[in-house]
Parts: sequence; structure tokens; C-alpha cells
Amino acid sequence: MSSLVVVGGTSGIGRELARVRARRGDEVVLTGRDAGRADAVAREIGARGLALDLSRPRELAGPLSDLGRVDHLVLAGISRDENRATEYDITAALRLVTLKLVGYTEVVHRLRPRMHDGSAIVLFGGQAKERPYPGATTVATVNAGVRGLVNTLAVELAPVRVNAVHPGVVGDSPYWRDKPREVLAALRARTPTGRLATMADVVDAVDFLLRNGSVNAVELNVDGGWLLG
Repeated sequence: MSSLVVVGGTSGIGRELARVRARRGDEVVLTGRDAGRADAVAREIGARGLALDLSRPRELAGPLSDLGRVDHLVLAGISRDENRATEYDITAALRLVTLKLVGYTEVVHRLRPRMHDGSAIVLFGGQAKERPYPGATTVATVNAGVRGLVNTLAVELAPVRVNAVHPGVVGDSPYWRDKPREVLAALRARTPTGRLATMADVVDAVDFLLRNGSVNAVELNVDGGWLLG
């Protein structure tokens, strides 16, 4: 049995990862911004819930202080930010930059004493860094920053392993599954595998990065080759 902390585990891929690992018998802690929701989701899947807001990094120390040994840490918390340089929302931009780059790092800082030489960390990025779209000004920039964060953490925390997963369009995720059929069909047509990635695909990729002891400082794309389309 391993211990797993999933930051951003109340919905989407983070929740699915927490569910799979709890069902496997692992000791799982999942976090979300809302304490009630975190507790409800945790009870549903057999985990422990914790209220944590990555966009408020100065407040993370308290909630994380009573966690025990951490074998695996997954930083999956995200924010859907639609931002353009021509219509720039500074407040939204600061929130996302803080959440992913400062918030992720502060969680690692606080949990490092609870890790050991065999621990592993996975950070969530995204393919907007390689294929930006109108409104992705902050998202693309921050996800590119995840690359640098992985590299520096892998060096600084060694022998703890640090990797990143960059999902493409995840067709059955809460964000994408209700999109118009024609939108999803066009995305599938541009994907060499002829299918969109699923949450199960991403969970499997994260599990691989956590358990393979020789994979370190790697950015794993889970997109069916979408960037080639």
C-alpha cells in the first residue's frame, strides 16, 4: 500500500486518479478549494478530504501540517482561464500563475519533509503550451513554466523523482464531454489515433510516472499524437 496526495482531486482527472488508487487499497488524501466538497468526494471514494486553495499559497502550510508519509504527490489543480493580451484580465492571470507555479511549489516545499528517497511527484501541465489558441495567453505561458519547474525540482529534490503529464483534449472529462459533437469530431479528425484521450488514459500515464523508478524529469504527452495533426 502506498500513500498518495492528489492536489485538485475533487473533479475530473484528479478525482478519477484518487478513485482508482483508493480502490486499489492505497491511502489517498485529496484536496479541493471547498472543504464540504472535498469531504463529500473523499467519503464517496474511500479517501480523506482536505480543503486547500493553491491560489492562496501563504495559507497552505496549516492544512498540510498534519499529513503523514507521502509516497506519491500529484499536483493536478487547475483553473480555466480565458485570457488574451488584447483584453487582459490581470486578476485572472495572477490567480492562475500563482496557483500553478507558486502554489505547486509551496505544496512541494511543505511536503518534502514527509517524502523519502523513493517518493515521486507528478505535475499537470497541458498542450496549450505547444498549440495555443485565442484565450490561452496565461494558460500557455504557465504550462510552459511547468517544464522549468519539473527540471529544477528534479535536480533540487533528487533522488525524489519529478515528472509532468501534459494531457491533450480529454474527450470524457467534465470540460470536454458536453462540447458540440462537431467540435469533438474535428478534434478526432486531427488526432492520428482517431480517438481523443480519455481520463483513464491520463490516469494510467500518471500511474506510470509515479511507479517507474527510472523515469525522471520527463514531460509525457497524452494526446494521441494530436500535436502532429
